[in-house]
Amino acid sequence: MKFGLRLRGGLLATLIMFGAPVVAPVGAVLVSSSALAQTVQSISVEGNRRVEVETIRSYFKPGPGGRLDQGAIDDGLKALIETGLFQDVKINRGAGGQVIVSVVENPVIGRIAFEGNKKIKDEQLTAEVQSKARGTFSRAMVQSDTLRIAEIYRRSGRYDVTVTPEIIEQPNNRVDLVFTINEGAKTSVKSIEFIGNSAFSSYRLRDVIKTHESNLLSFLSSGDIYDPDRVEADRDLIRRFYLKNGFADVQVVAALTEYDPEKKGFNVTFKIEEGSQYRVGTVDFRTSIPNFDASSLRSFSRVNVGSLYNVESVEKSVEDMQIEASRRGYAFAVVRPGGDRNFDAHTVSVVFNIDEGPRTYIERINIRGNTRTRDYVIRREFDISEGDAYNRALVDRAERRLKNLDYFKTVKITTEPGSSSDRVVLIVDLEEKSTGDFSISGGYSTTDGALAEVSVSERNLLGRGLFAKASVTYGQYARGYSLSFVEPYLLDYRVALGLDLYQRQQLSNSYISYGTKTLGFSPRLGFSLREDLSLQLRYSIYQQEISLPSYLANCNNIAGPSFNPSPAFANASGVTLDPSTNGLGCYSDGEASLPVRKELAGGKTLTSALGYSLTYNTLDNNKNPTDGLLIDFKQDIAGVGGDVSYLKTVADAKYYQSLVSDLVGLVHLQGGILNKVGNSDLRMLDHFQMGPNLVRGFAPNGIGPRDINPFDTQDALGGTKYWGASLELQMPFWFLPKEVGLKGAVYADAGGLYDYKGPTTWALTGETTTPANSNCTPSTVNPSSAGTCTGLIYDDSKVIRSSVGVGLIWASPFGPLRFDYAVPLTKGKYDRTQEFRFGGGTTF
Repeated sequence: MKFGLRLRGGLLATLIMFGAPVVAPVGAVLVSSSALAQTVQSISVEGNRRVEVETIRSYFKPGPGGRLDQGAIDDGLKALIETGLFQDVKINRGAGGQVIVSVVENPVIGRIAFEGNKKIKDEQLTAEVQSKARGTFSRAMVQSDTLRIAEIYRRSGRYDVTVTPEIIEQPNNRVDLVFTINEGAKTSVKSIEFIGNSAFSSYRLRDVIKTHESNLLSFLSSGDIYDPDRVEADRDLIRRFYLKNGFADVQVVAALTEYDPEKKGFNVTFKIEEGSQYRVGTVDFRTSIPNFDASSLRSFSRVNVGSLYNVESVEKSVEDMQIEASRRGYAFAVVRPGGDRNFDAHTVSVVFNIDEGPRTYIERINIRGNTRTRDYVIRREFDISEGDAYNRALVDRAERRLKNLDYFKTVKITTEPGSSSDRVVLIVDLEEKSTGDFSISGGYSTTDGALAEVSVSERNLLGRGLFAKASVTYGQYARGYSLSFVEPYLLDYRVALGLDLYQRQQLSNSYISYGTKTLGFSPRLGFSLREDLSLQLRYSIYQQEISLPSYLANCNNIAGPSFNPSPAFANASGVTLDPSTNGLGCYSDGEASLPVRKELAGGKTLTSALGYSLTYNTLDNNKNPTDGLLIDFKQDIAGVGGDVSYLKTVADAKYYQSLVSDLVGLVHLQGGILNKVGNSDLRMLDHFQMGPNLVRGFAPNGIGPRDINPFDTQDALGGTKYWGASLELQMPFWFLPKEVGLKGAVYADAGGLYDYKGPTTWALTGETTTPANSNCTPSTVNPSSAGTCTGLIYDDSKVIRSSVGVGLIWASPFGPLRFDYAVPLTKGKYDRTQEFRFGGGTTF
């Protein structure tokens, strides 16, 4: 046995010594001892057309003394193959031991085409594949591109996609590459189930996640398309929801997805371990920093004893405390929350530990992925810059602000080591998205009739973070246009400057006898005092004029100081009367109320006003709130120039609270008061006008003081004081899929509008106010029509209006729609009711 091995080894050595030829497999390296003595210049190249000889030789690195050894030749062979430039590479030995490198070059791609793709454009696919026109063809790369195209389609919800590459050979070693795509149908989510949830129903949890079940209206949205990344994100949303509601031990164990071939869709199941619900037992503050009073940060805590343990409140408290400590000069202070659970009492003792953190500074802030948005637009969202102490709370706040801008699909801020151990580099990775909107909106309401709007807006104008919008509205009773512009950082301060130019025209309809036309301009400044508190300062200047249909204004032609009705006054018998007697002839066919006609005679009016709004918002969702408080307090004072002066104060508060079984309770309180300023009288147009916006079941302008002269149009006069209170219970329809977006409401409203202080007499026409409960004497009326009044007779009784009703709320793909049916319980004698009301709109 040993002899045989030695024989074969000796034979092989003999063959090599005498240069006997040996056949080698493809790609193998076989060189003689003389080849080992060759240099790079001794290598000859065969088969190359585009790649230079010297380029190929450069892959063979000589060893010591400039000689090629066996290892150098092996490494050169591997390197040539890895370039992807060649289909095949062989190394052979020529005469005299010369090394011959034979190559077969890969073809050049002439063009790349896609066939069968309808849902994804050629441009998008071309940008994703690695194979490029005029580049080198590689079968491995084509296979990778095929998988990449299929993955793109799967991300858009088409899991039945098939991609077949086809190679078409052309002259001169060129090929055309064609990807034939069978897109298949969308792969949607057919069902979403929850296992282990007892505190919250599956119906409620479906409102938390972003993935939705498919339904008849799914073609208008993409929430039902299966996306594994979205499902994984939903796990975190469910976990955060439970943590916000006191379930400190919650775990979303898994999100199981299963493809159902029969339904051609996915079934998604979330497995949840809820644990117990905890409340806050105690709140304590501790510090290891000398001379620092930890309890002084108590006012920055949003965690209260006895309340549900809320992780979001803890996180916001940590952020506020850490920022405050930094402001006090403790730049490296770190606030770490801790909690000890009492499993028997179901309480958590919260402790905020304030310690000295590592002395780390920010060396650089690198921003990546912003191809359109300017760097300074991103950097101004940071309260820290290069050279400042590293503060994680401020970094988290900047990340949240960048996400709230709604300029980017994704925002992620990470850290990398800097040039030394006490330096870090912040990496801001972004993925931009489209920020322009073009919409055509249409709708109908019982107040404004049919309505259409066309608008164009851009949230990130020129990549500078500016907002601009232009819109045109045309409807049955309402028309106009508006231009808006917002600079969110005025002079590099976190102050938003807004400019609004608008023109609105309200036509007369069944609720008001007159029309108004308003042209205005309003600059405003917005300040964010806290995340839940904002302040807006504004100035408004607008010109307003009133109009009447001709049949209501035929006695209002004024020429000079005298009243000249046209046609002349005529009594019921057609006998012309002397205008100076102020007879009743012009009332025989109806007439607008005195304040309306007086406003018309006054012509255009200019209003100049200063105002402010203070808004407190803790709603969990601004579009579909289920918990939180929203308070708006507004004041406007007119008289800064112009023709009108007044002080108007309005307050509005809404409180939402989640109740049992997905029920949401709403308490709505509102009120307002209009005060006279200086010697100027209040106009009727400046009064509050109320209807279903105060108490449902009443018509627009259907509540409050009203002209009751039977010969007038009995217009609503409005009031200077109003109040309203409403209780509403919103509930889902459990028998319908959550994605339909329907829910019902039952409610009770109460309110009042009173204290008219507008014009009641008109000296120019001799009309005077007459008490509503008295008979007019012949001295103030046409002698032939004794007992009929020509002045303003109005009712201003302080009656509490109330109603109960039911509503249908639909978060439809066509926009929010609401249907209400309310029955008035108490009302004024002259109020006007409207039991059914509908309103809504859409963008398409």
